[in-house]
Amino acid sequence: MQRPNAAQLAYGSATVVLATVALLLLTRTTTTLGITAVSLAGLLLGLFVAVTMPGRTASVKVAGGVPASGRPRRNEEVRIPAARVGAGADTRTGS
Repeated sequence: MQRPNAAQLAYGSATVVLATVALLLLTRTTTTLGITAVSLAGLLLGLFVAVTMPGRTASVKVAGGVPASGRPRRNEEVRIPAARVGAGADTRTGS
């Protein structure tokens, strides 16, 4: 299982808070058992929202370096930075 992204955490947390407050106001419960049940329901609803929300999608590559979609991607080559050329301490000559 991959780690949740920021959007999943935000939507899940907001769902927990809003659902719990709404359920507490709608049920008007004052007992410890009722508050515990409503809190658990809000937590489960928030978890459900966070898990079912679409996450990151990685493109699957097949042989030849082409993605499974069939279209070659641009700018996929590996770039190696060039060596810096300048008047540094290693280029000085003298006595």
